[in-house]
Amino acid sequence: MAANAQSTDYLPARMVNEFVYCPRLFYYEHVEGIFVDNRETIEGSLRHAKIDAHCTGLPSANELQDDCTLHSRSVMLSSDTHGLVAKMDLIDVAQGKVVPVDYKRGRPRKAPDGTLELWDTDRVQLAVQAIVLRDNGYVCDEAVVYYVTTRQRVRLPIDEELIAATLDYVRQARRAMTAETIPPPLVDSPKCPRCSLVGVCLPDETATGCYTTETPRRTRQRYLFDIGQPPSASAQPCPAEGEVRQLIPTRDDLRPLYLNTQGLRVGVSSGVLKVKEKDTVVHEARINEICQLNLFGNIQLTTQAIQRLCSANVPIAYFSQSGWFYGSTQSIGLKNVFLRREQFRFADVPAFCLRLARALVAGKIRNQRTMLQRNHVEPPKRAIDRLRCAFEDAQRAQSLEELLGIEGNAARIYFENFSGMVKTAADDADPLSGNGRPWIASFDFNGRNRRPPRDAINALLSLAYSMLVKDLTITCHLVGFDPHLGFYHQPRFGRPSLALDLMEPFRPLVCDSAVLSAINNRMITSRDFVKAGYAVALTPAGRKAFFRAYEQRMD
Repeated sequence: MAANAQSTDYLPARMVNEFVYCPRLFYYEHVEGIFVDNRETIEGSLRHAKIDAHCTGLPSANELQDDCTLHSRSVMLSSDTHGLVAKMDLIDVAQGKVVPVDYKRGRPRKAPDGTLELWDTDRVQLAVQAIVLRDNGYVCDEAVVYYVTTRQRVRLPIDEELIAATLDYVRQARRAMTAETIPPPLVDSPKCPRCSLVGVCLPDETATGCYTTETPRRTRQRYLFDIGQPPSASAQPCPAEGEVRQLIPTRDDLRPLYLNTQGLRVGVSSGVLKVKEKDTVVHEARINEICQLNLFGNIQLTTQAIQRLCSANVPIAYFSQSGWFYGSTQSIGLKNVFLRREQFRFADVPAFCLRLARALVAGKIRNQRTMLQRNHVEPPKRAIDRLRCAFEDAQRAQSLEELLGIEGNAARIYFENFSGMVKTAADDADPLSGNGRPWIASFDFNGRNRRPPRDAINALLSLAYSMLVKDLTITCHLVGFDPHLGFYHQPRFGRPSLALDLMEPFRPLVCDSAVLSAINNRMITSRDFVKAGYAVALTPAGRKAFFRAYEQRMD
């Protein structure tokens, strides 16, 4: 029988399993759409891929005969009554009854008397499958789990008590989906170290700030099924718990791919991007080894490549040939509309916008001051003092307009002294290129200019800021925010205002630092620039060298 149409409101049996295992894990995976692979998840996916490859149909309940015996694999059914959907690995049909069989990679739990029994998560998942089968008219009185590691089958009787408990878990999971706060983490749970999302969840670090010393330790170790209640505002870190166990997030081996040679064409074959210049393959990159694809200028991308990149959640960023960020293409994204609804609600609260804007601008000014103190040949005391005053003024600003003036004045002071952080002599430069000599760029800096940049340092700064806007726009999408609705930068058609907000404190730390490193370490030289009229731009080789400097700083 064909599977019923799966609505986005339907709750998969696998997600009910995750909710019983850990409500926070359920929220990350089902609501936020965040998933991280580890060894266990990859092994499970490969095993289920083999099962799905042998999909067979299941006759409708009315077509089953009492003497009918068959095995149906990879069957998906849904329950309109309870809003559930389940994909069953195997269904055994005998004597008019159906028995769902689920494959699990682990081993069964041993009861105190030595008998084998199912884990609670597996019991609930099988109960959801039984509920779905019953709602489609089938007779289902038991289910089976086959544990691959030990090659053992464990049977589960389906009784009304189990059905009632499972439906209660389903109701709690739905409440968690619409709750205003993310469920708290488990405490001292042996589940956490082997969880694939432990580097995202950070249970110990989060739990340290969510409980008071009066919270009974025994109570805190239980499953937290009462979802939707935020932690007490008076909760303080509990010093009696000892040191927080350090959880190291998984190393990110993915790297961005930059293409800036005009006329390239990008296709895909067997999960590998093929970069061609005319008919010659000049570069290959596996999709599962890159985190984003950046295209500068006139570079063609096939529809098949776009589809594969979206399927792998690899964003595609588009730039002009000179580095102006146009936008990005990515997959559907997160389903958490509640987060974006809260973003829009807070954007209409002037007090919240001002408080957030103060913090962003104050952070930017403080980092500019730190950059001068650490990198200037001889930091001018007057400039350092004026930036400190600007930092204090930003924290006390009474309006966004006043804050904008404070930021502009601090930027003027900062860029007036920026040239003192450039520690390399210009080559035999001749900015006017008189007497027929070729023009060679100079690293003299007399202030910020743009659209177009009119000197080498401004060209580097503009490119760096454009790349950071790209990274933060993609980050906003990945987290679930709308990058075009900001709190400090007001909405404007086509402008990623939230990305520009978040960018403020990172301009000195990431962009300015990358520019200074590229110049001072001679990763970029004066011969890496070209001039057209008053505009100065990087050559393809110079842009490639700066991409390396920028990514090193991001690392």
